[in-house]
Amino acid sequence: MKPVNESESMEKEEDSEVKSLAEFLMTHHSEQLHSIVVSPEPKLHYPLYIDFTDLLNENSRLAHLVLAQPTVYLLLFDRAAFWAHKIVIKGLKFGEKGVEKKFIHVRINVCGSPLECPETFPSIGRVRVKHRGILLTLKGTLIRSGAIKMYEGERMYQCRKCKHVFPVHPELESRNSITLPSFCPSQRSKSCEGTRFDCVDESVIRHDYQEIKIQESTQVLGVGVIPRSIPVILMDDLVDIVKTGDDIIVTGILTAKWSPDLKDVRSNLDPVLIANYVRRTNELKADIDIPNDVIMKFKQFWSDFNDTPLKGRNAILRGLCPQIFGLFTVKLAVALTLIGGVQHVDASGSKIRGESHLLLVGDPGTGKSQFLKFAAKLSNRSVITTGLGSTSAGLTVTAVKDGGEWMLEAGALVLADGGLCCIDEFDSMREHDRATIHEAMEQQTISVAKAGLVTTLSTRTIVFGATNPKGQYDPDQSLSVNTALSGPLLSRFDIVLVLLDTKNPEWDAVVSSHILNEGESNKGDHDEDLGNIWTFSMLRRYIHFVKGYFRPVLTKEAEKVISSYYQLQRRSATYNAARTTVRMLESLIRLAQAHARLMFRNEVTRIDAIMAILCIESSMTTSAIVDSAGNSLHSNFTENPDEECILVSNLGMLKRTYMLAKTVISWYLSQHLFVHAKYYY
Repeated sequence: MKPVNESESMEKEEDSEVKSLAEFLMTHHSEQLHSIVVSPEPKLHYPLYIDFTDLLNENSRLAHLVLAQPTVYLLLFDRAAFWAHKIVIKGLKFGEKGVEKKFIHVRINVCGSPLECPETFPSIGRVRVKHRGILLTLKGTLIRSGAIKMYEGERMYQCRKCKHVFPVHPELESRNSITLPSFCPSQRSKSCEGTRFDCVDESVIRHDYQEIKIQESTQVLGVGVIPRSIPVILMDDLVDIVKTGDDIIVTGILTAKWSPDLKDVRSNLDPVLIANYVRRTNELKADIDIPNDVIMKFKQFWSDFNDTPLKGRNAILRGLCPQIFGLFTVKLAVALTLIGGVQHVDASGSKIRGESHLLLVGDPGTGKSQFLKFAAKLSNRSVITTGLGSTSAGLTVTAVKDGGEWMLEAGALVLADGGLCCIDEFDSMREHDRATIHEAMEQQTISVAKAGLVTTLSTRTIVFGATNPKGQYDPDQSLSVNTALSGPLLSRFDIVLVLLDTKNPEWDAVVSSHILNEGESNKGDHDEDLGNIWTFSMLRRYIHFVKGYFRPVLTKEAEKVISSYYQLQRRSATYNAARTTVRMLESLIRLAQAHARLMFRNEVTRIDAIMAILCIESSMTTSAIVDSAGNSLHSNFTENPDEECILVSNLGMLKRTYMLAKTVISWYLSQHLFVHAKYYY
């Protein structure tokens, strides 16, 4: 036990620090204190948010102490906030009514401060013992969320000998057990040295308590690196403010706790972060740095191709998976899927998704997995997995038992919320995933009712799937039969492309020549310049920019084209109710909006509508009213796409009949499929 004089000096020093912290709060956060004071609920836990940068500028000494000794100084900050709010109550204006609060917690935001460095803001996989006891910040994705419990944070005891009352706090490292002191901690002039204590009635302070687990993002990890996770403890006002699948930044104190007792298993101290501040970063997770000079390059590019916009579009599409020759239809479909349309919300609050879904069905060796991996790299937030799923959660969500408690574990679709989910071997999904993926793809939510846990999780994600046909693909059979996927599930995809490795001597000759001459500079200077412009990083920035900047609106001409095509589908003899529904009309609108974004404009024109129809017609379904000129594997880039589209538009303006529409679209499709030997790439 410390000498009396030393204890008194420490008390005075603490009071001085509390006063300094309270002055800081009164100076910079008087509005927050005022709102807390006028709130009518006295027993709630109120957060008081401060920026570490402000504290550093105001009092650098205290800022460094908060960083180095957060266990002590965060408690002093809470005392300072309580003291400051009492001063605010006394200074209220006439007519204002203030209520004294019991619990005010200071929450420190370190974002934008010097603490955003590897020493205090490491990745989860680099957390070490040296980080214990300092103010630490971690970033990750919430993969598990536990139930809210009650936690005993403080209990008052009284010495039987001198009647001194003192608080005792449970120790996390000893599984929240309370350890009484050996002697009375009285700080009187004469030491009591009592060893027997009684618990004071009605003195227990309890807190809301929740355990979550966050995992580092796979986007920042190298190949072969396993993403690490760490448990986080949320208390009081922090509980239940984040959900499974959210991206969060957590600031807190790193400590440890004993692992649960298991038979024949050695107990270890597991690291755990006690949170002081939590921030959802879902709205920031897709941020990509786009300097103004890069935006000017985009505008200059489209200014150069003002007269031939489709040729400029094709230059962008060539940057998609450039190692694969041709496949114009597939690259166009991938680009439109990644860009997506505009979400529509009606007056009743019902939402029509803006994200598009794409499924590639094809023979082995047709480049499906290459497109999946390239698309995953283009997206700032993506999860790539197989149909079986990488964890017990699979693609959706599951309930797991951790330490005797049921928790929800997020699957691939939840973790990819707001980004892209690439699913290889789509036909090999687990049974419970097949039952819930319908809602995840269309309503963009997953309703969970497992092990007493009832909730709804968000899955606002683009689904990009790839699968092989069951055996030899039979064109006479439906796509559902060839893939063993149900019709309702296939109808969730906006585009379904079939890549068949059929025998075609001319195509084989062109592809082999392209592969053998890949290292030779046999292109014109203009094509080389275009290839240098649309590098991977530039393409990634462009897709992100057009998604956030443009919100295309349909013109009257585009509406007529889409409406006419939809009505033709409904009247056609090959009408298929599972495919030709309002859902297909929504897909047409999404794809037309995505093409307008790709073309760097805010209006959906007739050409955008035609391109959307091109993608729908390229889908190998039994409801197509246009005869297919070949399969998507043999589609390639044309020499003068703008001249061909002008001819299509002029023909469409002269007559708007069923037969002419069929002839025009058939002719346009044939121009983009392999029907001659001369190609430009």
